Amino acid sequence: MRQKRLLRNLLFLGLGLLAGFLALAVAVPLEPLIPVPLLVLLSPGLKIAELIMPDTQGSLAWTFGWFLRIAILSNAAFYYAVFALLRNFLTHRAAKES
Repeated sequence: MRQKRLLRNLLFLGLGLLAGFLALAVAVPLEPLIPVPLLVLLSPGLKIAELIMPDTQGSLAWTFGWFLRIAILSNAAFYYAVFALLRNFLTHRAAKES
């Protein structure tokens, strides 16, 4: 039972990381075109990284690298939570119907 839970969490982590990376890749070029609430719903990590990074005095490569790390990991955590809540909702709904 624990191994099944571990595998499920690892699957959600991998899917969250992939979805977070893709959401950031889609959100960056669309940032000037779509409203901010929709952008935050699509990629919350982009705005979190923008809030954290402006005060840094490092090189451009250092700043950009940390910006990407923060944005991707924030998006991964967000999408992990989305996948976990969706799984929880679907299993409780299936149990209720049975």
